[in-house]
Amino acid sequence: MRKVHIHLISDSSGETVSAVARACLVQFEGVTAVHHDWWLVRTQGQVERVIQGITENPGIVLYTVVDHFARDSLEEACHHLGVPCMSILDPFLAVMANYLQMEIKARPGRQYQLDAEYFARIEAMQYTLSHDDGQSLYDLANADIVLVGVSRTSKTPTSMYLANRGFKCANYPLVVGIEIPQEIITVKGPLVVGLTGDPKRLAEIRRTRLRMIQGEVETDYVQLDKIEEEVRLARRLYARNGWPVVDVTRKSIEEAAAAIMQIYHQNQDKPRFPFAQPGEPDSSETESEPS
Repeated sequence: MRKVHIHLISDSSGETVSAVARACLVQFEGVTAVHHDWWLVRTQGQVERVIQGITENPGIVLYTVVDHFARDSLEEACHHLGVPCMSILDPFLAVMANYLQMEIKARPGRQYQLDAEYFARIEAMQYTLSHDDGQSLYDLANADIVLVGVSRTSKTPTSMYLANRGFKCANYPLVVGIEIPQEIITVKGPLVVGLTGDPKRLAEIRRTRLRMIQGEVETDYVQLDKIEEEVRLARRLYARNGWPVVDVTRKSIEEAAAAIMQIYHQNQDKPRFPFAQPGEPDSSETESEPS
């Protein structure tokens, strides 16, 4: 394995530069990255400490810093050290400024200002937490999205990801022998999405989960034929109610959420939260069974 030092520098939370670094690093096999995270870098003293850290562990420098003095100091230091240094937002900002014919306002952390969008996201998080795993079905009409699926189809983490994008989410676990509540069948307004997965993969995940909790135990919960029946019944339920289906077998949480957001926007005249922009799922990401 080849080791490389990567310095991630931000005048805010570091979320953007971290996401870009992760997305890039996964494209290189046989490389292990040593991360040096420098967040909320806004003063001269903080910049000097960052430069000292880069000097001690030279490597790639990626930053999202808007203060011109801090940027110049970083660029100059990296030039002397002979290490690459790049502002990951500059190309996109330049294109936008040129197209809009507007000046860029250099304000650190501006994307996290406490505006209506921010509080809408907090409200969505609170709603989703209180409606996890079938809780509080009495006000499902206030949800944006309701996820249903058998155990281990990533209902909770997908709900939380969607909540962080501003969607009020509820989720309900499907269990053989237990009728799905009428509140979900009859709810008007929210988009109801059925989650499914490959039974073999679900069996592996469930078995691993059981080992972590109580050791090796053979139960119907991990039996392949039982899981196949669960998935089959779930798909029939989705088809009967005309719910769109997302298969999470080969998807990350982010990819599954992107597919769900795509369906949501296709079913809405206008997005409730314009900051929740979906990715472009391929044609295999969503499917519906004929009734």
